[in-house]
Amino acid sequence: MAEQPQLPMPPKTAGMSTFMTIFVFGLAMIILIDGSTRAALGSALGYVFQPLIGFEYQWPVLTLVICGMIMTGLTIVIRHFMTDYVEQAEGQKIVGAFNKELRDARKSNNMYKMKKLLELQPKILEKSMEQTKTQFKLMPISMLIVIPIFAWLAVFVGALADPYYAVPWSSAANFNDMYVFPEWILTYTLVTIPFGQVLSRTLRWYSFRKRLAELAAQGK
Repeated sequence: MAEQPQLPMPPKTAGMSTFMTIFVFGLAMIILIDGSTRAALGSALGYVFQPLIGFEYQWPVLTLVICGMIMTGLTIVIRHFMTDYVEQAEGQKIVGAFNKELRDARKSNNMYKMKKLLELQPKILEKSMEQTKTQFKLMPISMLIVIPIFAWLAVFVGALADPYYAVPWSSAANFNDMYVFPEWILTYTLVTIPFGQVLSRTLRWYSFRKRLAELAAQGK
């Protein structure tokens, strides 16, 4: 039986990005577990958010919606400027085509083709890992936005004199009820996901349209 070529090890992500991700994740866990730290961080951010979108606790759902739009908008816009969507799509297409050819070579036991493909694999893996590196770079930045905002929302909801509110599925929902997560987090997620999807797709569409216009201007 012919000896199977050894797969090369994938390249490692940048150590600094990994360190920052672990550091920020650890910070998030501390804030999540330690109520006093969370309250202190939330209260500090409250000096900015409370006068702007606190509405004197009169419209808490509106506060959740606006806060969610701020957080989602910031993270998506940052990701937009740090991600080349066209290059990302090209990379995914190349990696997908390479993996298909490699699977076909293995099925047909074409050792020559496998050898040639495996010689190219480090370059393909490097292209694939570039996307992972981008995500590692974005994660700490996103968490540095998300953590303080969630800390403030926890303080805000905890200070509500009347935690009840009406939603389509309940006329007396309680922000503090627990369904794995507090209900205010579930409500926050439901109202911000559609906005995030629309904004993300709009920015992606704009990026592709801009790149196509540049290629057309270059005569490609």
